[in-house]
Amino acid sequence: MLAVFLSRRRAAAFSRSHPSPLNTYIHTMQSNKGAASMEVEETIPTEAKTVLKPNFKPLTAHEVSDGQVQFRKIPVPRHRYTPLKKAWMDIYTPIYDQMKIDIRMNVKTRNVEMMTRRDTPDVSNLQKCADFVHAFMLGFDVIDAVALLRMDELYVDSFEIKDVKTLKGEHLSRAIGRLSGKGGKTKFAIENSTKTRIVIADTKIHILGSFANIKVARDSLCSLILGSPAGKVYSKLRAVTARLAERF
Repeated sequence: MLAVFLSRRRAAAFSRSHPSPLNTYIHTMQSNKGAASMEVEETIPTEAKTVLKPNFKPLTAHEVSDGQVQFRKIPVPRHRYTPLKKAWMDIYTPIYDQMKIDIRMNVKTRNVEMMTRRDTPDVSNLQKCADFVHAFMLGFDVIDAVALLRMDELYVDSFEIKDVKTLKGEHLSRAIGRLSGKGGKTKFAIENSTKTRIVIADTKIHILGSFANIKVARDSLCSLILGSPAGKVYSKLRAVTARLAERF
């Protein structure tokens, strides 16, 4: 037994001092696998890199139009030339100072001319100013027409009495009288209830307001043109405005 134990110890010592090729290959593969796993772990980033988005400044109105100057001109009727002279500063100040639009009166051609500048904040300001001046030429007051510069949902709707009903002579005169009422009472009542402004210029009618309010005012005016009495129009107008108030 002692001899067998000694022979086994000698064999174990010999195997440790002289390892076999198979054991050497297995040991080498295990060490290489561990080193590769360490390299893979090192290459995995701990935190994802944040990609910065480019930050571009918004284009100015001058750059959007490629440096081209936008231009508008509004003709001045003969009967609005004197009112334009009196209210010129009230028209000039908001257009030049607030909307940053150049404006001038061409006396030879009798046109109000407007053009954009380098510091114009928005190209649409030119069209707003053109609508504002055009509304004044139609007969609206500056205080009412200036709302076109400050609100986007306002429009000007125009139509003639003959578009509703063909009237001539005294019948046409009575229809115009029904539209305005005694001392303008009917016109003011429709304006206040529908939150619009109405201009009656001979046979032409101009309405300034939002889309829904213009429709209500136009329906009331058409009823008056067709011959409805003012009391009936008032009662219908009260019902419609009450529905509009509930909706909004």
